[in-house]
Amino acid sequence: MVEKKKNLSEFTPFNFTSAKNIRIGIVVSEWNDRITDSLLEGARTSLTEHGVPSDNIYICHVPGSYELPSGAHLMLQNRTDLDAVICIGCIIQGETRHFEFIAQAVANGIMEVGLRHGKPVIFSVLTCNTMQQAEDRAGGRYGNKGVEGAVSCLKMLALKSELETK
Repeated sequence: MVEKKKNLSEFTPFNFTSAKNIRIGIVVSEWNDRITDSLLEGARTSLTEHGVPSDNIYICHVPGSYELPSGAHLMLQNRTDLDAVICIGCIIQGETRHFEFIAQAVANGIMEVGLRHGKPVIFSVLTCNTMQQAEDRAGGRYGNKGVEGAVSCLKMLALKSELETK
């Protein structure tokens, strides 16, 4: 269980020396756009703070979270210069089991796209029981999962670079 006052977006700072040449795609769900817009802003701000030029950040929108894997695949297939993709979405529990099926499909799809393309594809999708939980994680009291997605992306690119040079 998450501690009540813990900001989940805190991370250990790191130096990514070659961020100026990195190209990142971000696929954003239009569903729950009040939340996903905040997550996008957190990701974009974090990437630029770590040295990724704003011109090297490519954003596309898809209707909902279910379409995130397809959007990521299309980005990587058509923009071969991209180094990684961050998938941003928000799935909120409703009265039926629909939530479970969508969340599982999105998680598996995002993982599959990353493995297929051999590039980091980051799961920055909130799966919450309530809108309040989503707000708390989209710039609220528990930080911004968009920031975490951006940092995870850069750390995975650093790992990829490190392993390729050995």
